[in-house]
Amino acid sequence: MDAKITLSFDENIINKAKAFADSQNISLSRLTEFLYGRIVSGHYKSLEDLPVADWVTIVAEGEAEYKTKPRNRNALKQGFYKSRK
Repeated sequence: MDAKITLSFDENIINKAKAFADSQNISLSRLTEFLYGRIVSGHYKSLEDLPVADWVTIVAEGEAEYKTKPRNRNALKQGFYKSRK
């Protein structure tokens, strides 16, 4: 069963990822699903250990920058309310 999610990425990265997916004759959704499948199939200690790290670097044309958000409840709640203004 497929489930829908909403993600936000840099527009330049999306355009390059779409072109890559098209060159592989798959949709961007299936490419993303494939990448997530690779991530959850192994036991990785960090993002750099992922087998897709080289692909991300190639698509991004440079080192990948991983942006993380605070995980505590108050920070998440404040971020949510800020995004609604």
